[in-house]
Amino acid sequence: MTSGDADSASGQQEPDYRFTLANERTFLAWIRTALALIAGGIAIVQFVPSFGIPGVRHGLSIALTAAGGLLAALAVRRWRHVQAAMRRDEDLPPTQVPVLLGAAIFVVTVAVLVVLVVWPPTGS
Repeated sequence: MTSGDADSASGQQEPDYRFTLANERTFLAWIRTALALIAGGIAIVQFVPSFGIPGVRHGLSIALTAAGGLLAALAVRRWRHVQAAMRRDEDLPPTQVPVLLGAAIFVVTVAVLVVLVVWPPTGS
């Protein structure tokens, strides 16, 4: 019995390599986004002056870094689910990650703008 026979018996088949590579490129794009969020969190704590409210800078840094870690984990999960769906020749599973990421970035942006307008940085 060959590996192709085993795949047929389990109802799975190897997808066209182009789809596998496209899935991998999408995964890597999510990983780049996650790394950018983590780098942004580190940069805020290292380079941004303190806001008028104590702890805002560190809170924002923690939120961005945690969001980056969560996004990396969700990227792995999404990559696995899509790969499995392609192997079973099923429709790709839906995802809410782009909507959630966009909404989270919007909320963080509005919060930072409010803090900057109401309590500008102190320069320390």
